Formats: sequence, C-alpha cells, structure tokens
Amino acid sequence: MRNGTVITEFILLGFPVIQGLQTPLFIAILLIYILTLTGNGLIIAIVWAVPRLQIPMYFFLCNLSFLEIWYTTTVIPKLLETFVVARTVICISCCLLQAFFHFFLGTTEFFILTIMSFDRYLAICKPLHYPTIMTSKLCLQLALSSWVVGFTTVFRQMMLLSQLPFCGNNVINHFYCDVGPILKAACIDTSILELLGVLATVLVIPGSLLFNMISYIYILFTILQIPSATGCQKTFSTCASYLTVVCLLYGAILFMYLRPTAHSSFKINKVMSVLNTILTPLLNPFIYTIRNKEVKGALRKAMTCPKTGHAK
Repeated sequence: MRNGTVITEFILLGFPVIQGLQTPLFIAILLIYILTLTGNGLIIAIVWAVPRLQIPMYFFLCNLSFLEIWYTTTVIPKLLETFVVARTVICISCCLLQAFFHFFLGTTEFFILTIMSFDRYLAICKPLHYPTIMTSKLCLQLALSSWVVGFTTVFRQMMLLSQLPFCGNNVINHFYCDVGPILKAACIDTSILELLGVLATVLVIPGSLLFNMISYIYILFTILQIPSATGCQKTFSTCASYLTVVCLLYGAILFMYLRPTAHSSFKINKVMSVLNTILTPLLNPFIYTIRNKEVKGALRKAMTCPKTGHAK
C-alpha cells in the first residue's frame, strides 16, 4: 500500500503540447466524428433497406459499423472536451466505465473481423457449400458470440480493476481512460492484473490475427487459381478491403500493447491511439464501400430516387 491521498477523480491530460491549435483540432475531430457516425450509419441503413444486400457479408459489416459508432462515441466527446476546458476531469466510476466500453468494443471488433474473414474464406474457397454452411442461424450465432465473448473477456478484468484503491497522482497522460495509466494510479501492487491483461491481449490479438492470416492465405491461393482475369480482379478487390482494415487495426494495436515498453511509453501510445480510435472507424465505411459496386449502386439509387419522384 502506497502512502498518499485517496483520489475520487482523474484528470485527462489530452494533448498539452499543441497549445494554440485547440480550435482547429476541435473542428477537425468534430467533423471526423460526424463523418464516422454518418458513414457507418449509412451502411446500416442501406443494408437494412435493400433486400439483396441482406446476406451474411453485409450482416457482419453492419455489426462492425454499429460497433464503430459506439467505439468512437466512448472516446471522442471527452477528447473534444480537452480542447475546450483547461482541466478535463472525469470521476473514477466514469473513467472505469469508459475504459470498459472502450476495451469491450475493441475486443469485440477483433472477433467480428475474424468472423468476416471466415465468411470470405467460405464464400471464395467453398462456394458450393457456402449457402448450406453460412445460414442465417449461424450468422446470428457467430455475431452474438462475438459480442458475448468480448463482453465477458473485459468485464471480469474491469471488475477487479474497479475494486482497486487509487491514491497519489490522478493525472492520466492520455485523452481517454486507458488501463495502463489507471493502474499507475493504484495504491497497491497491480502485477497480477497486468499479467491477466497481457494474457488476455495475447490470446485475443495474436490469436485472431493468426486466424485472419490463415483465412486470407487460403483466399489468396484460391484467387490465383481463378482462370478469368475479371473474376480474379473482382474477388481480390473485395478481399483487399477487408485486409486493409485488418492491417490498420492490428498494426496499431500490436504496436501499442505488445511491444516491450508498452506500459511506459504513454506519449507514443497516445499518437497510435488516434489512428486506432479516430481514423480507422472513419476509414472503415469508405474502405468497405469504395470497391463495392453493390453498396455504391444501392447508395446511388437511394440518392437519385427522391429526385426522380420529385421530377415526376
């Protein structure tokens, strides 16, 4: 037990080195947040409205878009506050709640991306068996399992974290409540909690990444065997979108949490967190739709139909 005053709130430091840029950064991040909500919301609305898009691939994409909406909402509003007020305060309970939802949604995203890679593997490598394997019931079970496993994985650790006493320095050198800085403020030894966190990270991140890579290796070999150049290009184009998201997400997370100095380099983690929590959710709708003729066609039709009706 360390000596020190018991604290009841944390102070989010944000980005103190950007004095004078608060206003333009506030506007930029607010626009990014609005675009993220709009882009991911449009994907959900289009898939819901167009019957021919209600297939497993787009069902999982809707799950990812729904997740991204809430994932950014757990972080960006508080980040915007750090640009407006001189001292961004967050109560301990609120901080722990933010950390829980951030890691719960982040963990669930790994599972959903893994399921999406499995879905593409079946569709491309086992096309004849795909309709009988990837049924509506299985899709629902896989999506629900992702959310449940993500919740239980993080919930158990957050329950232990919520029981820790906090004292001493209450300044978190981050723009959201990351687990590393929270553990630094604990009054007791947190080595067991850190070990549990590392074990969960190793099981979830490299494990899901390995499954993704195996799926895409099989997909790549299958694509190379397609005799038609047009069919090969179309299939590769679809998978390239998924692979781009996987590389962006896993690259940032592996750098943040699985390098040797992960818990000591908070400043570097903050920079990488911008990619993970702000830019990737914004890029996802564009990455998944820019190469997808079906979604672009449905969106174009939705935008032109009201005008046609008005002209008539």
